[in-house]
Amino acid sequence: MSEKRMLIVPTELTKKINDNRGDMSQAEFIDFLIDSCLKEEAKEQPYITRKEIESLKQDISAILLKEDKVREQKYVTKEEIQVLQQDTRRLLKSFLDFFIGYGLELGKPSPGNDLKELAKKIEGLEGDLTSEEEGREVKIKWK
Repeated sequence: MSEKRMLIVPTELTKKINDNRGDMSQAEFIDFLIDSCLKEEAKEQPYITRKEIESLKQDISAILLKEDKVREQKYVTKEEIQVLQQDTRRLLKSFLDFFIGYGLELGKPSPGNDLKELAKKIEGLEGDLTSEEEGREVKIKWK
């Protein structure tokens, strides 16, 4: 047997319950009303409206149009290749700028004598090459 409790309600509500309950008792009628309200909240909207169907159709057609455009454009255009090349050059330049700047900031400070010594060595090599080439002669026979 279920436990019983008392619920105090206004007299107007009691009159509404008695007028609409038919053959049910007051407790059964209140239980029925509570159950039906809870079921309605759970169901919410079991159907879809025409407006929603039309919006779904429009969304699907927009997606299909985008897909068709992608399928039609199988090849890269000349402008897209040029843009890619320019972007790649910018990226390479930024890498070079970064690494040169990084090397200058964190690298060992090079004395100015190294550059002068390197220039003298290159001039010496050039002098040796020119003096050796002057004394040699090449003959080509042609038939």
